[in-house]
Amino acid sequence: MGHDQEQTPLFTGLTEYAKKEPIPFHIPGHKRGAGMDADFRTFIGEEALSIDLINIAPLDDLHHPHGIIDQSQQLAAKAFGADYTFFSVQGTSGAIMTMIMSVCGPGDKIIVPRNVHKSIMSAIIFCGALPVFIHPELDFEHGIAHGVATESVAKAIRAHPDAKAVLVINPTYYGFTCDLKAIVELAHQAGIPVLVDEAHGVHIHFNERLPVSAMQAGADMAATSVHKLGGSLTQSSILNVRAGLVSVEHTTAVMSMLTTTSTSYLLLASLDAARKHLATKGAQLLDETIDLSTWMRHAINEIDGLYCLGSEKLHGSAVFSHDPTKLLISLKGLNISGFAAEVWLRDHYNIEVELSDLYNILCIITIGDTEEKLALLLRALTQLALEFSSTANRCASLPVHVANIPTLALSPREAFYAQTETVPFDKSVGRIIAEFIMVYPPGIPILSPGELISEENLAYVKENLKAGLPVQGPEDATLSNLKVIKEQRAIR
Repeated sequence: MGHDQEQTPLFTGLTEYAKKEPIPFHIPGHKRGAGMDADFRTFIGEEALSIDLINIAPLDDLHHPHGIIDQSQQLAAKAFGADYTFFSVQGTSGAIMTMIMSVCGPGDKIIVPRNVHKSIMSAIIFCGALPVFIHPELDFEHGIAHGVATESVAKAIRAHPDAKAVLVINPTYYGFTCDLKAIVELAHQAGIPVLVDEAHGVHIHFNERLPVSAMQAGADMAATSVHKLGGSLTQSSILNVRAGLVSVEHTTAVMSMLTTTSTSYLLLASLDAARKHLATKGAQLLDETIDLSTWMRHAINEIDGLYCLGSEKLHGSAVFSHDPTKLLISLKGLNISGFAAEVWLRDHYNIEVELSDLYNILCIITIGDTEEKLALLLRALTQLALEFSSTANRCASLPVHVANIPTLALSPREAFYAQTETVPFDKSVGRIIAEFIMVYPPGIPILSPGELISEENLAYVKENLKAGLPVQGPEDATLSNLKVIKEQRAIR
């Protein structure tokens, strides 16, 4: 990565400025902590408060960077193999919204997987785009959604050659990836840019043993969450851009529209430092993390009743590669749900998992983990399996299939802003829904704003409720009523 990756222009610039102890007659009003609650000041510490600054001239401005922020973003672009890197203090959600809103306008089509993060649907609502949904591949045995098959993307492009972008999740929350390189080649042949939700993949760029990153695969834009797995502070992320099919200038304008003018220098400095850490030590640290995770996966698979999914699951273009640092542990062999196991681990071992659903728990291993911590997790899981062992296989087959994607009758934006009314669940067939209904697992919307409600969709919701799966989204949590678009009746 070269010697320049050792530098942290932004972090260093901030600390050097703070050392001069300038006398501020500007915001933030806490004035290096003097004007704030003493307990909080002591807890946060004077050093952190001394660099909680604002975009004054010596410290550059995220909205018009030409100094230390600019230098830091350039180093990040080099580290990630991008033409341009934007720092985001609005999390990966902010980066995702920027990405979509830079390529889509009202009425433009965007090809997206059905299991997208809500920030993607928010961006689609904001810019008035029309989503063309493709189904991700489902793992019926474990109730999770994987990536999208290359052939599904090809079909979508053939049917909608006028699409303005293809959006792909890589890797998924559970650590599986699609064949991103193949998808990028396909889309580029059609002149369509590829946007990547890389929220769970900042680390994969820095170690050869991990799946290819968005920039390595030739994608045009990637919203990459540095805080999730890369060591920066919560809410700090980056947007990597490859120039050509997308305009860096236009992206800059959209990013600025969505970004607070009071950008947090603590968040920005943490991005600068995390980039240095990953670029200079990432390969070696991730080697250790991968080794620890691999050892842990084998150890969990020795425990009766537990199964930790790995590369044996790979087959075809939708489940093309695997990130071993995600430990997705299936509890189907025990008589306890994932939700209950999460609580049990918290109460008995003070262990917090990343996610739980009906059948699984997910633990993520990062460069911040140690053998001691993993040994404790292993002890806890061993105990869990002993206490909840089951001779009868509790749920051999899951009610996990997905209803057909409904017809989009209105753009999500029109549905979001339309006048609505509530109607009884059973009387809603044929109406246009104005809210989301989704089920976990696999976390895929059954209905999304603007879609026509069919008998089949309602039956699917009922089936999931009967199976005890949590159905989420509607304002009425009991699901007796649904929010639909108000129909205009002719005046007599």
